[in-house]
Amino acid sequence: MATARDASHSLASERTSIESTYELTKYLEYQLKEIKDIYLTYLGPPFNEKDFSPPRPNSTALSLPSAATRLELWHGLENQARLAQNQKAYSVLLAAVRDLARSTLCPSLKTSLLHFCTGLDGLLGSISALMTTLGYALPPPSYTDVRSNSRELQKVEGFWILRELQSWLWRSAKDFNRLKKRLRG
Repeated sequence: MATARDASHSLASERTSIESTYELTKYLEYQLKEIKDIYLTYLGPPFNEKDFSPPRPNSTALSLPSAATRLELWHGLENQARLAQNQKAYSVLLAAVRDLARSTLCPSLKTSLLHFCTGLDGLLGSISALMTTLGYALPPPSYTDVRSNSRELQKVEGFWILRELQSWLWRSAKDFNRLKKRLRG
């Protein structure tokens, strides 16, 4: 009887952890929208124009993992692979946003980016804790600083870092909802 109660308590704890991680993801998604608008204004034309989308550079911190995936592949992901992809992406994105903050000359934007990094670090910690709770091994951290020295290329990289981060936050919210549903079954 105690084992069933322990399993029930463990399942409830996992659901609560997933829900908290989901809520943090949604909060960061909202916060990023504001920061992204300010950052694009900081970059100026053409970056702050509504329909502007520069080509993604081949070099750069844009060895960023892409959140884009084919729907059937995404649906087929096991929980461990889903969480590992999120954990790896946020470790790379966190380092990229920190680099972005360091290269930003506007003090208020730098402060906003660094505050956002604190939230991303919390999200990364939540994902890692969730993986540990579920008995999954953490993927090794992976980030190499390959930011460009060209000011114009740095602007394009910053644009893409924030765009990819926005995509990952959206995908992560979907991932955590999917995990929650799988734990109900």
